[in-house]
Order: sequence, then C-alpha cells, then structure tokens
Amino acid sequence: MKRSFKDYIIISLKGMAMGAADVVPGVSGGTIAFISGIYEELLDSISSFNFGLIRVLKDKGFKSVWKKVNGSFLAALFTGVFISIISLAKLIETLLENHPILIWSFFYGLVLASIIYIGKQISKWNIRSFLFLILGGILAFYITTLNPMVSENSSPWFLFLAGMIAICAMILPGISGSFILVLLGAYKPVLNALNTRDFISIIVFMFGTIIGLLTFSRILKWFFSTYKNYTLATLTGFIIGSLNKIWPWKETISWRTNSKGIEVPFNTSSVSPFSFEGDSQLMMAILLAIIGFGLILLLEKLAVKKD
Repeated sequence: MKRSFKDYIIISLKGMAMGAADVVPGVSGGTIAFISGIYEELLDSISSFNFGLIRVLKDKGFKSVWKKVNGSFLAALFTGVFISIISLAKLIETLLENHPILIWSFFYGLVLASIIYIGKQISKWNIRSFLFLILGGILAFYITTLNPMVSENSSPWFLFLAGMIAICAMILPGISGSFILVLLGAYKPVLNALNTRDFISIIVFMFGTIIGLLTFSRILKWFFSTYKNYTLATLTGFIIGSLNKIWPWKETISWRTNSKGIEVPFNTSSVSPFSFEGDSQLMMAILLAIIGFGLILLLEKLAVKKD
C-alpha cells in the first residue's frame, strides 16, 4: 500500500489517540485502533515478525524486511503511541485525580459509541454470535470487579511480566491494559517510571510488551481470519462488560495507603449519580459523554467518506 507523508501523519495521530487511551485504566487502545480503521492492519503487521525475516534480510536486504513487516506504518503508529504516553501520562494522571467524573464521562461516551461501531462490523448474527457476545461481556465485567493487588512491585522481572500480560489487553478492544496493570499492582510503578524518566524500567517494561505483542497478535490474527464474526461478537461483549469499570460515579468501599503515605481508594463500586455523595456534576458529565459519543460517530463518517 502506497501512502503519502500526510497519511503517515494521520497514522501517528491515531497512535497518539491509542497511547492516550492506554494510559487511562479502563479504556483500551485496541478500541481506538479498531474504530480508526487500522486494527487488522496492525495485527497483520505485528504478526509478520518471525525468524524467517533473518533469511529475507540475508538474501534481499533491510529494505525488503522493512516492506514485509509494513515498517513505515508501524514506525508512524508507535511513534505516536510513544509520544502520547510520554507527554500525556502526567496530564491524564492529574485530570483523573482532580476531575475524575468528567474524564470518565468523556471516555464512557466514547466507549459506548464504540460498541455500536464494532457491533456493526458483524456481517451475520446467529445464536452463537449472541452467546459469544454474552460470554465476552460476563468475562470483562468479572475482570472489572476484581480487587487490585495491595503491594506495588517495581523489580525488573515483575515489570517485564507485567508488560507481557498488559499488552495482550492493550490490543484487545474493551480490555484495558492499564487496568490489568492496576490489578497486578504495576500501574503506579510504570507511571512513576514514565514521569521520572526511569529509562531502565521503561526499557524492561517495553521489552516485555514486545514479546507479549508478537505472541498474542498471531493468536488474534488467526481468530480474525478463521472466526471473524464470532471474534467481533466477543470483542463487542468485552467492551460492554468493561463499561462498569469506567462508570463515572463510584462509591469507595475500602481504602489503602500508597507508597507516599496517602490514603487512596482501593475497592469501589458503581452507584447512581443521584445517590452519589458529593457533587455529581451531572449536566457537565452528560455533555462530555455526548462529546465522546459524537467523536466516534465523526470518526466513522470520516472513514466512510475516505473509503
């Protein structure tokens, strides 16, 4: 596929959107990749990495390898992801601490519209499709109800394993890699490493994500090529089930003391905005949810127009 410089700028912007989503515990970068029309190309490109590339490099040179792995696409996309994570990590952390209801409302509208978008990609609905939809929803909902680990571990081996596990969720629409990091007790160590420019920890974590990505992308590609409708139905269920995690109004059930000695929520449950203790910010929350919902509809229209 021949692309212009403008096309790669747009791909980088999509990568930035994916990176921003992955920073938020509850929103999946895979969802952004899907609704921006690059999900299957991303899986195909990543899964093209194998030991056979060594022979291609030896026989035909680096240029052939670059073309085979769709290198320009991946470079543009992951440059955007990296820039977004490095530049927005602190901002999003601050916004989540100071304006959680408003931020979650925006993402709730965005993810809600994504359900409609991804569901429309299913060409044929049958009993099995609905069954996979329900099972995906139940699994994702169950994951959102799990309690995070109390302890926070920043050892290199733990960060490597956390990267391998989290990246599987990051490329799955509806399953948040950041939330998986929260469950593992790795979210704060990774975020602190980004904010303090701890490049050793960042490299170890990224190496884990690369190994996990190369492995899991092949599995996903096989499911898409063999059982596309059922895979889409399951992913739609994942997103529906994940809505519980990003519901804006939460009630704190238990607290924990973080590494700085500050008490922070440990276990929460979703509540109605009308029974929320404190300012529910309902009107502004609804407005931001509508903006998030409308943003996805706009992206869909632009994609259709481009096609």
